[in-house]
Amino acid sequence: MSHLLRGKQAGVHSDLSTGLGADLFALDHIKNFGINSQISQIAYDPVQKLLAVGTNESKFGLGQIYVFGQKRVEVVFPLAHRGSVKILQFCAEKLLCVDSRNDLSVFSLVSKTLLNAHSPPAKITALHSDPALDYALLGTQNGDVLAYDLDREHLTQFRIPNLWREQFPQSRLTSVVTLALHPRDIGTLLIGYDAGAVIYSFKQNKATKYFNYVLPKGAPGGDSDPASIFTERSPPLTQAVWHPTGTFVLTGHEDSSLVFWDPKDGRVIQARTLTDTCVDKPGPGTFSPGAGPGTFALKSPIFKIAWCANEDPDDTGVLVAGGQPSNIDAKSLTFFELGRTPIYNTSSWQILSDHFENPKRQRILPCPPGTEVVDLCLIPRESPHFAGCQDPIAAVALLASGELITLSFPSGIPITPTNQLHLSLTLVHPFVTHANLAPVERIRWLGTKEKRQHGPKFITGGHEASYPLKRFEHRNIVQTSHADGTIRLWDAGHADELENDALLQLDIARALGRLDRVEVTKISYAGAASELSVGLRSGEVVVFRWGINKQFGQELPPGENLPGALTDVRDRTEALLKEGMLPLTLLAEGNGPVSALKHSDVGFVAAGFEGGSLAIIDLRGPALIYHANVSDFIKADKRGSFRRSSSQNTTKPEWPTSIEFSVMTLEQDDYSSILCHVGTNLGHIATFKLLPEASGRYTVSFAGVCSLDDKVINICPMHADTGRPAYASQAAVSGLRNGGKVNGVLVAVTTNGARIFQPATHKGASKTWNEFLCDSAAIVQYGELGYALLGLYGDGFARGYSIPALKEIGAVKVSDVLDPRRFSEAVITSTGDVLGWIGPAELALINIFGTNLKLDQVRDTLINPELLIPPRPTISNMQWISGTQHVTMEDMDLLIGGPDRPPSKRMLAQARADEEQRRRDARRPGQPSAAYAAAAPPPGNEGWGAWASRTLNERTEKLNIVGDSMDNLSNNSKGWADDVNKYVAKQKRGLVLGAVKGKFGF
Repeated sequence: MSHLLRGKQAGVHSDLSTGLGADLFALDHIKNFGINSQISQIAYDPVQKLLAVGTNESKFGLGQIYVFGQKRVEVVFPLAHRGSVKILQFCAEKLLCVDSRNDLSVFSLVSKTLLNAHSPPAKITALHSDPALDYALLGTQNGDVLAYDLDREHLTQFRIPNLWREQFPQSRLTSVVTLALHPRDIGTLLIGYDAGAVIYSFKQNKATKYFNYVLPKGAPGGDSDPASIFTERSPPLTQAVWHPTGTFVLTGHEDSSLVFWDPKDGRVIQARTLTDTCVDKPGPGTFSPGAGPGTFALKSPIFKIAWCANEDPDDTGVLVAGGQPSNIDAKSLTFFELGRTPIYNTSSWQILSDHFENPKRQRILPCPPGTEVVDLCLIPRESPHFAGCQDPIAAVALLASGELITLSFPSGIPITPTNQLHLSLTLVHPFVTHANLAPVERIRWLGTKEKRQHGPKFITGGHEASYPLKRFEHRNIVQTSHADGTIRLWDAGHADELENDALLQLDIARALGRLDRVEVTKISYAGAASELSVGLRSGEVVVFRWGINKQFGQELPPGENLPGALTDVRDRTEALLKEGMLPLTLLAEGNGPVSALKHSDVGFVAAGFEGGSLAIIDLRGPALIYHANVSDFIKADKRGSFRRSSSQNTTKPEWPTSIEFSVMTLEQDDYSSILCHVGTNLGHIATFKLLPEASGRYTVSFAGVCSLDDKVINICPMHADTGRPAYASQAAVSGLRNGGKVNGVLVAVTTNGARIFQPATHKGASKTWNEFLCDSAAIVQYGELGYALLGLYGDGFARGYSIPALKEIGAVKVSDVLDPRRFSEAVITSTGDVLGWIGPAELALINIFGTNLKLDQVRDTLINPELLIPPRPTISNMQWISGTQHVTMEDMDLLIGGPDRPPSKRMLAQARADEEQRRRDARRPGQPSAAYAAAAPPPGNEGWGAWASRTLNERTEKLNIVGDSMDNLSNNSKGWADDVNKYVAKQKRGLVLGAVKGKFGF
């Protein structure tokens, strides 16, 4: 009965939801985009080209680890227990993590599982690993250094005691801060304690040098407080690193000091800050002035040091994060380009000191204003050695806010993350501020690939999992705006294969001609026309259109924006963009933030502002064809009080909240036309008619207004007979030329209810939500079974209602995935997909008509087994001649694991691979020896002694073969030399005889 009654009232005479039932409502969690919480750690693997980030536990999400590869490759590792990621490192095919619960977690990048989670007997404060070792060194709060066997998954008996406490018993600060193996001599370890640094020799099992930074009275150091000069002090250490060749040691301190040491005798070569030198000697020093007279500014501690090198490890530079006054707005990175390192054995002490005192160049790598870098990760081209600092191409910096910035190295030019970093990382690079979704035809999106100049990609690892082919003809194109005024467009998909996974980028700041006040409030994308409009909090509307940049490579100065009129901004295109979304025009309304925005597929843009104004732009010019205030066409809502009479009636401010274009027939007309429907915060829906003139321009006329009960959140035009959408599409507008009629109705949804009516003023049929308010709604279609009104409600459920009866069909809980507090920002598509917010920088795509599909974040492949880790650098011949002991990996296994440790899994796998290679070589004809063919594979239970004996015999046999080959080469070379000598002697004899015969006339 309700169907018949409401259908008659609304003008919809058939049930458009006949085939829909409650059994169709099931939640599919398709995909997450972004980072769930604040980023705390970054790590990069230069061999596999993977980037990992760890997050802190917060109210928005648990601490977890993301590993990103090329395109959309992503694997997420949850921690074994609730906590935050404190330390994160790659080690060969494993990923090591120390969390806030003091658990050391070892993840396999091959199986994408947690191998083991170990809780050591002391709190871990430092972690160091090397891809050539099967051990992870753990620095503890009590000053001890432990070793964890990554292969056997247990703590070894090896332990380095608190060396600093042994040398300085009175010292209070003895926690391990950093650990670093010598870049060439793996048997030497640099241990950084709170109070100083120590060099430890595995071979000698003792400390060989101590580095204690003590500032005498009168030495300025790096302190900001002038009063501290008159006391002797030892600034706490924050980091200790090796020179890329191990020639020097550098320590950073909390007072912003950078101290260069000679590791041979433990003396200070140079102590400096970012601006001053020789700060360890008595002198006046310099201090940063504070905000007022007689005050000073505190300095940040040294957060991170990276001693970088080019391909030649002797050509170095130091990259520093921190150490700058706190009162400056832009705290940038500092890079000391030192140049080629002086030869230690032939250089005087003054030459070494001048090398660090006067670098070749000091660069400033700029960071966004009001931010500070607390950690950084260099991106080396190939080598994982030299602490990941050899020949870096870029640097990814972590800001105190949890955002990321990427800079080219060493120039410091900002690198856009678009199509360079993973999609999820772009949502924190910088933070996303607004998101919208629009369906775009598949063919149209396939051709939307921008052409832009960009550098080489450095995250190219991994391989995407296989997904089914396209499920729908329309793609879910997401538009995100960011804090720096950047807008990105990308395909969220339908849990299917992405044929075009590239991102598009738009620069709002450049289109506006300024860098500040670029916060976006609304985005509307017309995929069929490849046009996009952006509304800002500052009151401007910017329109973009796909095209070819005719001013490629040119940077033109922006002009002035005309207030209250359209400004041509086609000359404000990015210089590096050849083809893409180009700025077209700008409307500077200046009447409050943009509160509603709609860009139609047929060349019209309508924008509403919180000041109450409405503007309609025709892009066939472009021209501003309508401009008015809401109060001009909607009568003031004067509501009196039953308790008292008042002679002063206050008028509530009213502004547009929802705008939609449609093609349908108004209730008094006998023809269809283009209509613009504007809903307001007070529940009014005004309809405007757009009619063409003989000149080719369009005029806008007011058609009527209808009153609803509350704020309008969405307007959905539809055909009354079939339920198909009646939007102003290109096909519908072209049908108007042939006199086509559309019998349409509007489904208007407010926070308190819904109404189906024929515009402009028909009352129609309505329904009120009894218990919960509606935050977002749209009309959806399930296959060919019918249409329904789907909404997100305050109790955390998504409910579907039939059309036109508005009777509840089914419901499914979505608050387990999406944040109910941000339901109003969610977008519902016609296929039942919902794009909503999980946290400040994380979006989720779900489907209401699903099969209870759970989120799978480990489908992609991360490791390419064909990519091998290059050999670790070793000591040079001169170092070996001078007495440096060469420590091999087998020596380290023996020193750390002990003599009873069986061969590791890596050793056995390598032995099996070698044996297989030998068998393949033996099957080839003409091999030097047939002994390889008879060799048997090593037994699985082979002990350490048997393995070592067999390996030694095999190496001896290989050396014998090499010796025989060299003997044969020598004999062959000797025979070839004899033949050459005979030939030369013959030629000489022939030359002499020829001359003699010529002399005598023969």
